[in-house]
Amino acid sequence: MPPMRVKLLYFAVLRDIVGTTEADVTLPSGARPRDVWSALRAEHRELAGYDEPPLTAVNESYASPDVELREGDELAFIPPVAGG
Repeated sequence: MPPMRVKLLYFAVLRDIVGTTEADVTLPSGARPRDVWSALRAEHRELAGYDEPPLTAVNESYASPDVELREGDELAFIPPVAGG
């Protein structure tokens, strides 16, 4: 199966770490949010300690990090928000 394009959205601390609010990424067919999270952890050392992905949304609905992504999906990781 051919690779697919997914829009990745970054919020809060993730936006600060990655340095952008969104990116179009090419993923292998059958990729899951958990796979994308693993790649982000490998690329950004600040995330290395976070084995499990934060709250995950696909196409603006909360989703399991193990759901299969499809061409054109919008994926967001929503980090916990600290308050004071």
